[in-house]
Amino acid sequence: MFKQDLIGKTSIVTGANSGIGLEAARILANRGAQVILAVRNQQKGEAAVASIQAENSEVKVEVMRLDLSDLTSIHSFAQVFIDRFDSLDLLINNAGVMVPPYEKTKDGFELQFGSNHLGHFALTGLLLPLLKKTPSSRVVTLSSIAHRGASIYFDNLDGSNGYKPMKFYKQSKLANLLFAKELDERFKENSISTISLACHPGITSTNLFKIGKKEPSTFMKNLLKWLFQSVEKGVLPTIYAATETSLIGGEYIGPDGRGNRTGNPTIEIPAEGVYNKETMKQLWEVSERLTGVFYDFS
Repeated sequence: MFKQDLIGKTSIVTGANSGIGLEAARILANRGAQVILAVRNQQKGEAAVASIQAENSEVKVEVMRLDLSDLTSIHSFAQVFIDRFDSLDLLINNAGVMVPPYEKTKDGFELQFGSNHLGHFALTGLLLPLLKKTPSSRVVTLSSIAHRGASIYFDNLDGSNGYKPMKFYKQSKLANLLFAKELDERFKENSISTISLACHPGITSTNLFKIGKKEPSTFMKNLLKWLFQSVEKGVLPTIYAATETSLIGGEYIGPDGRGNRTGNPTIEIPAEGVYNKETMKQLWEVSERLTGVFYDFS
């Protein structure tokens, strides 16, 4: 399924120090791509690089620091990358936080919406010049089955009028999905060869479930392994979205099992009404205003 040669391709994977991101970086690097692990914790990133290189010393992998909850860090990362590289074939917007206690980013955004959506929105916009000039480049943004039944709370995006961790996580994952779709439509409207896709890993045992400063108990870790599919399986929709040549952009890739919780990657059709044009347009405009990053498709 995934035999595509990626030699000479440059890719960025956010949140690549563990879980789905690390496994995606490992696979892409072993296919020949030059992979940038864009992570907040430099030390964990270096450990991730070492683990990949321990299996294959020939791979091209490195760490660049990126804190998606800090617009200054995002601008710095993008500028350094643009100064160093003249192309970007693949951007995987993978990093995320899940159900933390109420907290705001340095820029005053609710942490989940700010990191999971606004951070990636800003990063993609700042890297847009390289994406546009790289033929057939791709942006892959990770959503979640948690987007189902979610809404965008435009009157309470920062959670100051009430906050429920899971409710706001679901909002951020819906935002990821709507952003990916709207981005692809704008690429097509402007005759840009870059495509944008969304994907999700189903129910996968990753360290996303420890967010909130606490490690899960040994019992919980064992339970997760028993109930959920492995990271090696959960990464497949991401790799499919990133490398499958038959995809044209705008697709949503998830597992093919019951409820799209586990299984092999397939094109998934979101529930009717998810791609609401008004909501997508409003989310885009609000995201540009909040981040100060305005996309230039010309």
